[in-house]
Amino acid sequence: MAAKKVLITGAAGNIGTELRARLKERYTLRLLDRRPIPEPQGQALVCDLGDLGGLEAACAGMDAVVHLAGNPGNSALWEVLMEDNIKGTYNLFEAARRQGVKRVVFASTNHVTGYYEREGIYTTPEMQERPDSLYGVSKAFGEDLGRFYVDEHGMGVICLRIGSFQPEEAVKQRRGDRILSTWLSPRDCAQLVWRGIEAEEVKFGIFYGISGNKRAYWEIENACRLLGYAPEDDAERFA
Repeated sequence: MAAKKVLITGAAGNIGTELRARLKERYTLRLLDRRPIPEPQGQALVCDLGDLGGLEAACAGMDAVVHLAGNPGNSALWEVLMEDNIKGTYNLFEAARRQGVKRVVFASTNHVTGYYEREGIYTTPEMQERPDSLYGVSKAFGEDLGRFYVDEHGMGVICLRIGSFQPEEAVKQRRGDRILSTWLSPRDCAQLVWRGIEAEEVKFGIFYGISGNKRAYWEIENACRLLGYAPEDDAERFA
């Protein structure tokens, strides 16, 4: 069977760099970023999220899109978030729909429910959104938009609420212990993404993107049950 064709947006970023290296043997990759991608493992395109036509061209012929691109700043200005995370996310979903892409894995954020963490409340994916920032609001929009594209257009959408994506050294040299609860290792991130691509029977789902951390205060049971996620790492070994 031929390898699936997967577009990764934001492929020059930290997560994108790890994913393209870890998924290149599993999929035929097409890589997109707003800036040139150094040493790409696959076809590389330069395109801004504001360019709907360029995104359509990037989505053409793809089986799935992993949408990482956007502004990750938790204190970013609303005007910036509007362009990158609201309009840009809409453009990506619409381009994928127009080109017949069946599946999108959307990089959301734990900040969609950040106020639960502030209040020390253990959080599960089905709980009401409680963004702790406008950045969290912008990613909540992306999750809701994905739900709409599933119901209205029959796409499959997996939303991953990414925790603290960091290499092991960042956990070992941590300045505080939050990362012991929120860490997502690069290899567990790659596994979550490819399982999200492959779990075609799951038409829509929201999953916390963290490793199997003993101190976790976000539930990952549904990712294990529905996606088959089996985390290999636990930040506790660096405690």
